[in-house]
Amino acid sequence: MTTQLPAPTAGRALGRWLAGGALVAVTAGLAYLLSAVGGSLPHLLPGYDGWQERAYSRLPSFLRWCLGDTTEAQSFKTDLGGLGLLAGGWLAHVAATRRRRWAGFPIAARTGVWPWLTGSALLGLLLSNLAWGWTIPATGAWQPTFVAFVSIPPSVVLLYGPGWRVALTGAVLGAALTTPIAIGLVQFVCYPLGLPTSIGTAGSMWLSALLAFPLCRNLPWFPHRPAPAPGPVDPPRQGPAWVLRRVLADFTEAPFHGNEISSAGLLAGTLLTYLLNPLTPVHGTALLPALLTTQVLTSTLAVLLYHRQWARHGWYPTFVPLVSVAPAVVLTYGPTAPSIAAGAILGAILAPPLAAYTSRRLPATIHPFVGNVVSMTVCTGVVVPALGLVPGFVH
Repeated sequence: MTTQLPAPTAGRALGRWLAGGALVAVTAGLAYLLSAVGGSLPHLLPGYDGWQERAYSRLPSFLRWCLGDTTEAQSFKTDLGGLGLLAGGWLAHVAATRRRRWAGFPIAARTGVWPWLTGSALLGLLLSNLAWGWTIPATGAWQPTFVAFVSIPPSVVLLYGPGWRVALTGAVLGAALTTPIAIGLVQFVCYPLGLPTSIGTAGSMWLSALLAFPLCRNLPWFPHRPAPAPGPVDPPRQGPAWVLRRVLADFTEAPFHGNEISSAGLLAGTLLTYLLNPLTPVHGTALLPALLTTQVLTSTLAVLLYHRQWARHGWYPTFVPLVSVAPAVVLTYGPTAPSIAAGAILGAILAPPLAAYTSRRLPATIHPFVGNVVSMTVCTGVVVPALGLVPGFVH
């Protein structure tokens, strides 16, 4: 049944666009200040290269490395951002459980399973690093050990409900399927062909999910059918404040949080990491200001373009370009104005509708996140090489 939408008004539409424009302008201004002051501050954290070199040498370094993996989907690597993400998620879950008005967008898709979802994701992440972390010192290159945190483990819990059997099975499947497929795609496809690694990581998520979900249905200890989904909600009042909150919440949709409190924790920890050492949070580069600018721009455009879809369906994948096309273009072609704008605009236009189209055509036994990562793979694989044919975009 289609939700009855309120009649659009010119004043509300103008308010949304003004709020979105102000958010992008403020982000760009802060990004400029970050770039200006970042190099002048003392480096109180080790740089990324030193962090990676010591990641598997001692237990504290290993745990910091694993915690940093919780932010890799956003193209960052920061343990402080990971702490903020998890602390904000816990706060949002508690607030939602107690029905606080300030709880923000419903975390974990209004299912109430955030502790199980996050526990399974963290266990999958730990198992991935224990099983496959050796590939980092063996190759001397970054490897996508983070993928289990944002793929099979949390989606299995969301689809089949809480419980030890579900959570442990999801964690093991994530480490056993998603991570090795991601490492193979990155090592033998993305690196040799000069493609963004996000193509390999997103590809591994939907490939492994298409193996894992049918397997789950045949495991004797697993539930026989998916848990019932939460019922529909009334369309929110989509004023200027909603646009700002929605863009902020998009930063944590990849780990299935989708909540502005969790996102605020993620961004606060990430910005603090940059101030302590600009070469730590983005794999040894100082690209964080440009990344944040293009991510806020692409999410803002997507939210403004598809806000009616949010009202009609209760949720819409406006976050998809934020963790795929937009950062991939900047990481490939540099922190230039054309890169920031092109990645953000093309990602906002193309990625959300493809993700929604694909997700709605999946069977009920496969979590719709698969459609999101298919869109990430396809759109990034098309946009990034295509921009290389445009004058001014130099790899």
